Amino acid sequence: MIGDEGERLGVLSLTEALTMARDRDLDLVEVAPEATPPVCRILDYGKYRYEQAKRDRGTKHQHHGELREVRFKVKIGDHDMDMKVRRAERFLKEGDKVKLSVMFRGREIVHPDIGRSLLGRVRDQLQEVGTVEKPPTMEGRFMNMILAPGKSKPKAATPAESKPKAATPAESKPEAATPAESKPEAATPAESKPEAATPAESKTASES
Repeated sequence: MIGDEGERLGVLSLTEALTMARDRDLDLVEVAPEATPPVCRILDYGKYRYEQAKRDRGTKHQHHGELREVRFKVKIGDHDMDMKVRRAERFLKEGDKVKLSVMFRGREIVHPDIGRSLLGRVRDQLQEVGTVEKPPTMEGRFMNMILAPGKSKPKAATPAESKPKAATPAESKPEAATPAESKPEAATPAESKPEAATPAESKTASES
């Protein structure tokens, strides 16, 4: 027998135990029926049930990550594809890892690129909730990829992409004009000096 303060009261008869519980305005509850003799406790049964339910709810909400599997066929339709992606998304949001498997049948096995492309599409759709833990690998007639919960990191730009290309000296410096272009062409003596009239031409003019 255990009292309401946790004290041990020894082995009592059922009548003595019930009388003691009534005197304290509490209940007599059997807490260890498998023990010899059975163990009873004096307590508030309503409060005991409430605390027990609260502990049960806490245990229920504790979630340990598991590995869940979602399978795809090589020739999967858009509707089935969306449904399976939503299922994988739910698993990831619940904290589980997801194994994405593409199943090959017959001669489909000679086209692994189709499975790799399919898994790439699924990965892109789940990048907000899942990150690749294991890249696509062939295992028998299945191509598998594992996603873990967590947002995928954006791909970093390569130095060639992030750094602007410097202009070459030929591009940044305007082309200098050649001496022949920058200096106006000098007139020849024949062009700059007016042509003198011949004696025959001037005499004719005076006669007229």
